[in-house]
Amino acid sequence: MKRKYLLSFFLLVQIIFLQIIPFFPEYVEQSYSNGLYLTISKFSRTLFGSFPFSVGDCVYFTVLFFVIKWFWNKRKNWKKQWKDNTLHILSFVSVFYFLFHTLWAMNYYRQPLFEKMAIERDYNDADLLSFTKKIIAKTNAIHSEITKNDSLKVVFPYTKKQVFEMNLNGYKNLSNQYNFFKYTNLSIKKSLFSLPLTYMGFGGYLNPFTNEAQINYLMPMYNSPTTTCHEMAHQMGYASESECNFIGFLASVKNDNLYFQYSGYSFALNYCLGNWRSRNEKEFEKLLKTVHPGILKNYKESDDFWNQYQSPIETGFHLFYDNFLKINQQKDGINSYSKFVNLMVNYYKGKEL
Repeated sequence: MKRKYLLSFFLLVQIIFLQIIPFFPEYVEQSYSNGLYLTISKFSRTLFGSFPFSVGDCVYFTVLFFVIKWFWNKRKNWKKQWKDNTLHILSFVSVFYFLFHTLWAMNYYRQPLFEKMAIERDYNDADLLSFTKKIIAKTNAIHSEITKNDSLKVVFPYTKKQVFEMNLNGYKNLSNQYNFFKYTNLSIKKSLFSLPLTYMGFGGYLNPFTNEAQINYLMPMYNSPTTTCHEMAHQMGYASESECNFIGFLASVKNDNLYFQYSGYSFALNYCLGNWRSRNEKEFEKLLKTVHPGILKNYKESDDFWNQYQSPIETGFHLFYDNFLKINQQKDGINSYSKFVNLMVNYYKGKEL
């Protein structure tokens, strides 16, 4: 009985602690993200990376089964034992909360990548227009090199397993320039929950308890390298979705393989075009006309895939995840995914792609 009270009280302590720690990002960066977390993540990826299936998905399924079973067994005497049952729930949440933050989620409170890489935060329309034109030219050039025909879409020639391994090349090249992007101990799995993930509108996720990157194996293959690189960035301890989009983009375009470069550049270009669509419809239409028809066919391939799975499930989960991100230091919620355009524009200001 005492343990239930202690664990419930410990949950309150954790909540208070997480209200204070955001004021000390440099401490989190040094002590946790570049300290304890490196040991934890290396151990987890070494241990679980050797399994050919997703251990994390199996753990989630098992925990969900026992949680449902517990509620089912308690349904008849819930009112009589409400206090004891509530303490049980709070104890479970307390342990879950502690493991979640200790094993990964403290990274939400680390130093922002803007500061770490000395990148400006703000940009104007002229900056965005210059960058968008550069990335259109680059994406068109790579598309032509692959297809030899500007009207053909890119057909990806590799399997998911090959993508997972080949992504290491991009991170190796990136880490030669920035040693804090060094990736070791590959642990990437095809998610057993790929169909539910598709209905929720997600290409992958990181399991914070096993440090396995889970990839939706149903989505179009040309998206796979950048999506996988995004989840690998989470594995390295970057929690911000915009930062992981940026790191995933860099790791893709630094890859020696043209198909992986195309995945990264087409991914970034799509976000830039979306930005212009919301800012200036006329400018968007002008820019769109300069993009190879084959690239637009790849975009349509992706849109058609996700549209066939649209449902209230996706809307509901996006609402939940939006609030989850806002609670965890990402004030823009689910819109934070597109905020990596800020990082790209200012990173490449005055540079060639």
